[in-house]
Amino acid sequence: MKALLIAAILLVGLLAMGSEAIPSNRWSCYKKVLKDRDCRNVGISNGVATMRPINSLENHFWEGNKCDMVCYCNFSELLCCPRDVFFGPKISFIIPCKTI
Repeated sequence: MKALLIAAILLVGLLAMGSEAIPSNRWSCYKKVLKDRDCRNVGISNGVATMRPINSLENHFWEGNKCDMVCYCNFSELLCCPRDVFFGPKISFIIPCKTI
């Protein structure tokens, strides 16, 4: 009975903290569904390029003007993750990127 009471108190305490328990500045991965399932048209919307191809890796793209997010096209969706998450912290600095 005491264990159940302690668990309930801890649960209420976690719920009372709300969003403070999870860091809000942490980047995460996300997916985008490709309408035409064609990697050659990835990142082009209204004639403006929003993604730049990574020359050394096929079907990989830099998202935006910086080199923070990397996207991979697999013909049905685009998977985008932070650079360190995608490549890993030990090799992410090896992949060249020129900011715009």
